[in-house]
Amino acid sequence: MPIISIEGLSKTYAGGFQALKSIDLAIEKGEIFALLGPNGAGKTTLIGIICGLVRMTAGRVTADGHDIQKDFRAARAKIGLVPQEISTDAFETVWDTVKFSRGLFGKAPNPAYLEKVLKDLSLWDKKDAKIQTLSGGMKRRVMIAKALSHEPTILFLDEPTAGVDVELRRDMWEMVRGLRANGVTIILTTHYIEEAEEMADRIGVISQGELILVEDKQVLMRKLGKKQLTLHLQEPLATVPAGLEDYQLALANDGADLVYSFDAQAESTGIAELMKRLAERGIDFKDLQTQESSLEDIFVSLVRGARA
Repeated sequence: MPIISIEGLSKTYAGGFQALKSIDLAIEKGEIFALLGPNGAGKTTLIGIICGLVRMTAGRVTADGHDIQKDFRAARAKIGLVPQEISTDAFETVWDTVKFSRGLFGKAPNPAYLEKVLKDLSLWDKKDAKIQTLSGGMKRRVMIAKALSHEPTILFLDEPTAGVDVELRRDMWEMVRGLRANGVTIILTTHYIEEAEEMADRIGVISQGELILVEDKQVLMRKLGKKQLTLHLQEPLATVPAGLEDYQLALANDGADLVYSFDAQAESTGIAELMKRLAERGIDFKDLQTQESSLEDIFVSLVRGARA
């Protein structure tokens, strides 16, 4: 049984704007699921509904077996949320704010657990520091510690590394993997493509309120990842040479480049045969280069296709 189940979820705001359109999604226990989408695509609205911060218009959502509308308190107790905005009481100490967050969920005090959380987040030596004295990266770690304080089984990270330097971003990725190893299911929204590429087991792409694709990351890269071979020609061509229609060829750079797209995972790329056939036609090239499409290329093409 999925740890999060979303069926027919829609959200229309009072002014008539439809933020989410009939979303169906199942997230499995212990996975890292990345929700990718441009700003305004509906990522934060979707998280807000699951966490009980936004009311759904239609549909049903369960978290760890609890219906988020009928059994809100039990569902919410299973969820930790790290929002985009850093919002903590600046005058509290790290220890006090994390202890208070745990109490909000009615959990009995457990200093040993909170100590472990702070140590895992490299915050233990800052436990008595007032939050206002911390750097932005440390404040974000405090937000994660607060979200973990009540021992949730599901953790939402909404744009977790926005505005965070590269080194801290790597630290946070490491920490997220550690949480998953402890059995926490993680859902992160991001528009840093490398974050999804680095971290996720599965990727969902959301555009204009619709979930346009959910796929295992490796399958997605394999299915949509193309390689391109670009031949810089000695003499420009006006058209793709006759007899080569069965190849995926295109002219670029005013006919000075011949571009061949092929499946990077295929047993045979067809390059050797293509070279032979070009030579037979007296088409010479002075240089060549290959390029592999990244997850970013895939994402851009998917979103563009969804808008078309």
